[in-house]
Amino acid sequence: MAFIDELNIFACAGKGGNGVARWRHQKGKEFGGPAGGNGGRGGDVHVLAVRDVQLLSKYRTIKEFCAQDGGDGGKNSLHGSDGENLDIALPLGSIITNIKTNKRISFQKEGELILLLRGGNGGRGNESFKSSINRSPKETTPGTEGEQGEFFVEVELIADIGLIGLPNAGKTSLLNMLTSAKGQVGNYPFTTLEPNLGEFNGYIISDIPGLIEGAANGKGLGHKFLRHVKRTKILAHVISLENEDPIEAYETIRHELEEYGNELPLKKEIIVLTKTDMVDDPARIKKAVNEMKKRSEVVLTVSLYDDEAVKMLKLVFLQKIK
Repeated sequence: MAFIDELNIFACAGKGGNGVARWRHQKGKEFGGPAGGNGGRGGDVHVLAVRDVQLLSKYRTIKEFCAQDGGDGGKNSLHGSDGENLDIALPLGSIITNIKTNKRISFQKEGELILLLRGGNGGRGNESFKSSINRSPKETTPGTEGEQGEFFVEVELIADIGLIGLPNAGKTSLLNMLTSAKGQVGNYPFTTLEPNLGEFNGYIISDIPGLIEGAANGKGLGHKFLRHVKRTKILAHVISLENEDPIEAYETIRHELEEYGNELPLKKEIIVLTKTDMVDDPARIKKAVNEMKKRSEVVLTVSLYDDEAVKMLKLVFLQKIK
């Protein structure tokens, strides 16, 4: 299923039920008086934060989201039933913008429930108009329409650690190694076309699709996914030692973060040098590590086949998250 992180939806709260004109019929009593009940209230529409980044993909064919209308009033003073509320589940990190008013709401916690649209009020039945001077009212009022609107939903993933780097740096392999994720891995650029998520000791790690030079200005896949980095606590900058110039690879991504802004350059950063098993020259690895230490307090080297290095990486992640 293709990953979708932007979607337009139409939503409407329920209409209130109509009030009705009815008359009480009692044996032996010709004029029982008004007995028309009020209409029920229309259902509200809420949005609910859940941990499922694929939800928008499941909504592609849904035309509208509408809560239930309230029921009309009945005879014998019976009020109409209230319409059922509708809870629209959206991925944690979603930002919902009302296209007409430009009002925005966003999720911060899993399970958060936010009122999006209010249902209409039920109408009044004729019994509610009875008074000392109006003993046989015929007046009723209809239920009011519920609120409705078109909304633009965009997802900004909330992760504790975001893995960033150039294409084919080994980010997905690292994610699979640290978590139970099963992201697609290939020996060619842009294997990852959508963010992958994995769980690690209760924390969420996100593999952000490969960035390229110019990503902040819309080039490649990166600009679309840079926003997913904004809410991460820590950036793990993944650099493959297969690069002839690891420093240039590092500076390329740092430049894109600074161009994009949104406090990305200020986030905590760990540098992870991958594919050390592909380099035969230990002096080259040592030089790369020393150069990276000038740019970050934490620099780690890791190979997919080095269990001890992976354990060290996990330990550092835990220390930095807390």
